[in-house]
Amino acid sequence: MSSPGESDRPPRLLGDIDSSTSEHANRTWWDSDADDYHATHGDFLGEHTVGGDFVWCPEGLREADAELLGPIGGKMILEIGCGSAPCARWLAANGAHPVGLDLSKQMLAHGVSAMADDAVTVPLVQAGAENLPFADNSFDLACSAFGAVPFVADSARVMSEVARVLKPGGRWVFAVNHPMRWMFPDDPGPAGLTVSIPYFSRTPYTEFDDEGVATYVEHHRTIGDRVREIRLAGMILDDIVEPEWPEGFEREWGQWSPLRGSYFPGTAIFCTHKPAASPR
Repeated sequence: MSSPGESDRPPRLLGDIDSSTSEHANRTWWDSDADDYHATHGDFLGEHTVGGDFVWCPEGLREADAELLGPIGGKMILEIGCGSAPCARWLAANGAHPVGLDLSKQMLAHGVSAMADDAVTVPLVQAGAENLPFADNSFDLACSAFGAVPFVADSARVMSEVARVLKPGGRWVFAVNHPMRWMFPDDPGPAGLTVSIPYFSRTPYTEFDDEGVATYVEHHRTIGDRVREIRLAGMILDDIVEPEWPEGFEREWGQWSPLRGSYFPGTAIFCTHKPAASPR
């Protein structure tokens, strides 16, 4: 039985991967992997599409169809973990005023290059998500499509930072690996259908180089953890979208595949908002 107030506590951070270690490892990883990543996934994400594209997840759910952010025209929007910024570019092409933020200089460099043919350019900022370099109440909306949230040690702080920079009533929508995926091997085939890791283990997945330095870190939180992080930040959870695998869609992306997608979700999209200011 939980002790009084236990449900209000953020999840425990297990292991010895703190924020600075995680940030350094992932900045280095994405800087070195940016070219290969875009060679593999750039076309699907809209890197080379004039005006970008807003794809929420490997299942191919697009903001143009889902409209999870609601009306975007004229809105100041922060994209967190924007990578090469195809989502932010799409927002700009559709009348919004986005800012893209990412930890990796090389990922942002792909975004700068991609904007060469766009009618509107997007400001890009290199920074980590745990300390957003923006003033309070700066944005109408915030979004993240598999950016930042799984790669930071203190995702509860990210939620609080987003709540800080959002205006009252602003929406915060973010997509991450579905938490139940943590239990299965990172394999798109039959081997990826067998549970091998405890769902409740929050020890980060970490890769190390020959000297024992962390080179890649990914953090796990349960569905309940995510809900508590949102609640503790003062945000309201509106929906959790679990995109189904599209019929006839054959593209594999890492662990995402038609086989696995036919059995369980690969993505969870959390739709939240900051409460409106109370009238005086």
